[in-house]
Parts: sequence; C-alpha cells; structure tokens
Amino acid sequence: MARALPPHTWENGFKKPVEASATPWVWKNEDDDPDSFVTPPSKELLTSTAHNNVGINVIRTWPTLFDGTNNPHGTPDWWKPAVEVDVLIVGAGPSGLEVALSLARQGVSFRIIDKAPTPLTAGRADGVQPRFLETVATWGLASEIAEEGPLIERTAIYLDGKKLLFNRSHQCDSRYRGLHVITQGQIERIFIRDLARHKALVERERILSKYTVEEQGDYPVRAMVRNERTGEENLVRAKYLVGSDGAASTIRKSLSIPFDGVSTDIYWGIMDCVFETDYPHAWVFGSVISSKHGGCVIIPREDGYIRLYTQLDVSQTGPIAAARQQSDASFAEAGGRVEIETVTPEEVLEQANRIFAPYKLKFAAPLSWFAIWKISERVARSYSSPDTRVHLVGDAAHVHSVMGAFGLNASILDAANLAWKLGLAAKNLAKPDVVLPTYSLERREHAVRVIEVSGTYLRFVTGSAMPVPNLRNFDGLESRLKTNGHQTNGHANGHPNGHTNGVNGHTNGTGNNNSKQIHIHVPSTSESSDSPPRTQEDALQFLGKFFQAHGQFLLGVDCPYATSPIAPQTAPLLSSPPPVRLNNGVRAPNPRLCFSDNHTGYLYDLFEGPPKFHIVVFGSSLKGRQIRDSVDAFSSALSSSTGFWTRYGGQERFTVTVVIKRMPFEVGDDELLNGLEDKVGAKVVFDDRQPDEDVHTTYGANHSKGGVVVIRPDLWVGVTAFPDEMEEKVGGYFDGFLLPV
Repeated sequence: MARALPPHTWENGFKKPVEASATPWVWKNEDDDPDSFVTPPSKELLTSTAHNNVGINVIRTWPTLFDGTNNPHGTPDWWKPAVEVDVLIVGAGPSGLEVALSLARQGVSFRIIDKAPTPLTAGRADGVQPRFLETVATWGLASEIAEEGPLIERTAIYLDGKKLLFNRSHQCDSRYRGLHVITQGQIERIFIRDLARHKALVERERILSKYTVEEQGDYPVRAMVRNERTGEENLVRAKYLVGSDGAASTIRKSLSIPFDGVSTDIYWGIMDCVFETDYPHAWVFGSVISSKHGGCVIIPREDGYIRLYTQLDVSQTGPIAAARQQSDASFAEAGGRVEIETVTPEEVLEQANRIFAPYKLKFAAPLSWFAIWKISERVARSYSSPDTRVHLVGDAAHVHSVMGAFGLNASILDAANLAWKLGLAAKNLAKPDVVLPTYSLERREHAVRVIEVSGTYLRFVTGSAMPVPNLRNFDGLESRLKTNGHQTNGHANGHPNGHTNGVNGHTNGTGNNNSKQIHIHVPSTSESSDSPPRTQEDALQFLGKFFQAHGQFLLGVDCPYATSPIAPQTAPLLSSPPPVRLNNGVRAPNPRLCFSDNHTGYLYDLFEGPPKFHIVVFGSSLKGRQIRDSVDAFSSALSSSTGFWTRYGGQERFTVTVVIKRMPFEVGDDELLNGLEDKVGAKVVFDDRQPDEDVHTTYGANHSKGGVVVIRPDLWVGVTAFPDEMEEKVGGYFDGFLLPV
C-alpha cells in the first residue's frame, strides 16, 4: 500500500471514487446502545522520512487492529500470555510472524515480541515469488497476498539509452506465475490479523534483555523480556528460542556465530513514487544501466507508483559531490565528503536522470518511501546453537542484495522449514537431535546460493568488479550430523573454487553415472573480479546464460536440499523404471488434477498445513493385476496395527492421496479404493488430463508397479518408494527421525 486508501462507494455495484473528505468506513453509534458497533479510531502516519517538493504522503492505519499490546483500548480479554511456552520468538517482522503462523496451526504455544511500537509503515520488501505463495497457500493466505498488487511477468532492460531486452519473464510451472508485488507492511498486517484469529498478539516495545539455556528441564530457555515503555521485566520460560531480530541480531551475537561475508561499496537510493517520464517501459519490471553512471532497478507498484533503486556514487569525485560543489562553496572547504545520511531525494533523482539519459524523470506525487541502503552480503556460519535450542531466521541469518527479491522470499522458506521441525520436537513427536540440525544444513546452503546468484546479477547492473564472496562453509554442520550418526556427502574438488557441482554443495541425485544431476553455478574468482559486460552483445550473452541457469531459482522453485535423514540419498536408477522420476529433497511438483465430477484443482489443494506429512500414491488405471497387487500391499501396510502409520499417529500425522487414471464415475464400487478411504481417510483423485501434462507424467510415475512419494510439511520431497515397500522404505524413513505417539 503506497498511500492512504481514498474513499469509494459501491452503491452502483462497482468501485467508484467519492469526494476526498468523505469517510464511508466510519459508523457512529446513533442509537446510544453501548453494545452496538462503532468504528475504531484510525491514525494517519507519514510513510517517508524525507519528502520532495510535491508534498507529503500518509497511510491510514488502525492501532486497535494492528498494534498488538499497544492497542490504545487495552489488550483483549482473550489474550492470556503464558509464562511457559514451547517457543519464544524475538522479532515480529515477516520471518518471525511466519514462524508464529505455522506454530499456531500446529497447536504449539508461543509468544512473539518486537521492539517496534507498530508494524512496518512503508518500504522494505516489495514482492513475493511463486514458492512464497505456494507456502502461504497451506496456511490459507495465498489469495489475499497474491491479489494485492501488480503481477510482474515482463522484464525490460536498457543499456546506455538503448533497449537491450524486453520479453516475458518470471515463468514457471507454479500456479502462481510471475512475481507478485505487495509491500512488506501489507504482508505484516495480513499476518497480524491471522494471528489474532488464533488468539495471539505481538507484544510491542518488548526486547529480550538477557537469556540463558539450562542443560536440563522441560523449559530450558530462561528469557527476561523487558517492556521498553515501562521498564518492567518478566521471565518467560521456553523450550526453544527463535531469533528473527534482524541483520544486527543480538541473539546471533550472543551465540558468537560469525556473520561471514562482505559489506560492498554499493549504495542504493530508493524511492517509492509516481514519476512523470518519457522512458517507454516505466511501469515494467527491469533495469536501466549506464556504463558511466551505474544502474537503476524498476519495480512497478500499485496505483501508478514505482519503486526506483538508483545506484549512488558518494565518493569525493562522484557526481553528487560535484553538484554540491557547484551549489555550495563551503562544501569543498569542509572536505568535500558526502555523508550518506545527507543525500536528498532530489540528488537521487538527479543521479537517476544521469543513468536514464536520454530519457527524463521527474516527481509526479509525494514520496511514499525514501531510503539509502548500503549492500551487504552475509550469511551466518550456522543458523542454530550447538544444542539446537536457539535458531536464527530471516535477516538474522542472511542479508543480500535486492536483486531477485530474495530477502522476504528466503525468509519464508526459513520459517516454513524450521517451524514444522520445532513443532514436532516441542510435542515430543520427533527426535530433536536428528531433525533440528537439518534446519541449518538445508537453509544455510540456500542463502549461500542467494548470495552467489543475486550478487552476480548485482555486479552486472552496477558494473562493480568486487568479487562475489565465497561463503560455502558448513564443516560445523557436517560434524554435528556425524556426531548424531548421520553421514552427509562430502565436497568435490572439480569446481574452480573447490566447490561441488552437486545439489547446493551436496549430491542428492540418483548416484548413477547416467542420471541427471542438479547443478548450480558458483562464480569463480576470475569470473567475479573482471568488470561485468557492457557491450550490447556481451550483455545479452550474459543475460541469456544467467537466466537459463538461475531462472527457476529466482522464482523459488529450484531449491534442492542436501542429503540428510529427512531427505535421504535418492535411490540409484536400475534397469527397471523407478517408482517415480523425482529426486529426494526437491520441491514437490504441484500439477492440476480432478477432485470430483464438479471440481478440479491442484495437488497442493488436498494438503493440510503443518505438521502433516503427505503420502501420495500413484495407481495408474488400477486395472492391471500387478498395479492392483502393489496398491493392495500399500493398503495392508497402512492398516497394520504395528506399522509406521499406527506408530506415528495415523491421520493426526499423515494425509493419503491416491491418484488414479480414471473418471470419477468409474470408481464407485472399487473395494480397494473404498477400503483406503475408510481405513486411512485417503482422498481419491483423478488424473484425467492428456498424457503429456498429467500428474503421472509430471512425477514420472511407474504405471506398472505404481509409486509413492512422501511430501514433507514444507512441501519438499522426503522419500519415494514402490507401494509394496511401505514399511521397509517409508517406515524406515520415518523411523529415522519421528518418535512414536
């Protein structure tokens, strides 16, 4: 939301503006009934700390809805914070709120505190990837977030005043195609309203003053929470502590975890505004690059606004210093140094015009947001304490460039990955020494790749010759897993930087020399240190290779996880076809299918949110003897009183989906399918699309013997097997990290 919503009426059946002074949302109690609804008071907040000559900008907010314990009417009667909770979350930005959303849906107790008096007013993150939306869809929040702002599915790039590229972009197989624009503040408000529905509030103006972790006890984390407004301190005891307290995380520092990486010499001047311009693609996502002056990045926003990132040269010989010397004689006498906090919106606009030349820009509305950011590229060496009682998420664990919109989008994958593991561990349903170390193993490697990919593109746009930092260091993680009896795969030495070309530093492929491995690109030192290409031909060649290698990673769907107890090594391909052609530890595909004769949808629509695992069995037409015998063995295994289904909680822990190549009217009297529905609550769905796009083809399912895929609560593939291997393969998988109920 760039500005306060103007008043509208719908009395003619569509949205129509009314006079600016109207307040149609206000309802006054005219009958003097004390129990009748009265609109709570709103408040207008400035959205920017700096302004242009067009005016100032405000947004309208309701403190009673969004300000948690700072509600001016007091906290509601239903809010009763406990002294002992499963999880204490420090920081109520997106990552902390996302952990809370997941825990709330698992029935895991928590408290969440934040030092700020309100949610974010404006600025910061501005778009969500398809994988973000696939994740929040399991929480029931995807449509509200996806429909808030513009959809980015085109990219325009100009170099030295000439069009370099204008084409479709941000395409993948997700139902949520494109990059969906929404401000971080709006996302926080959506999450806060959701928490209120779960009887949870953000405790505002609270900080973690100190904490200790005891070696024994049900609630070993002893945290002192201070109310910054009153000075009062209260003890909170918890099983686990989550640090979502930002890039300057005090929790990370308390653990003495290094924040490896670099602070670059690249500054962005960031402006959310409406611009008057003759640039032909002003409302299209993309970049404008000048070989002499640097680069700009354009992100279209709602209501005609755009977010403009402008590279700044604040050196003593740069254009900002030169312009100041011409207008202020005392500037040179004082040393001619540009203090970054003194840069004005007008100076950023001047720099943008240098980069956009021959095109021109000028302000056409008050600034919605203005900020100066210095780019840092850092990743915490570990995301967890050695005892796995304390964990880092979001900016507390990684910071990087804006390129790729990874900040918000990497954070939700942190939260989704950690929260289901915390939930099971807190309820004594999983082995904490096995499942919790996988959080840092899986998520740190993704952040390292974010640094490499976003950093490479950043240097292309800005012309920086600074090398992309090499942050591939997880020796501590490997030793911890080995201590717990689990072997991770080692590094290879074939890469110029000594990195493996496997899956994010590990190989979770099939182990067969003829199998297709998943590769990532790690910029070598020489590749990073040379100046990025600036001729049209070289730039186009760079872009072609870059997006071919990283296009799906930029949308969140290419994110393989390393080998671990929850993503074991994919079985080698033998001469006969496997149960499915899908690696363990990758995103589970989400194809279309038919639910009934009146309803179609996507596979994920059938899945309940965390902490359930989803067992999907592919039964082909279920007419051949071999396939029926195989699915019958699957049914018998799940019905066993001593099998893994019973050991680990049955329908409380698992969902079962049976995908068959039949029409809905053809299965009414099938005893095998009816038995699965009755015994384990299986959902039978119908794969009636054409063969080159159906679910069986998407998963590479075996039509002769069938196949089973276990999908984790965070929608990654856990393990695959034939239907008649349930206790051996699938039961053995769960035995590795779950605890009997």
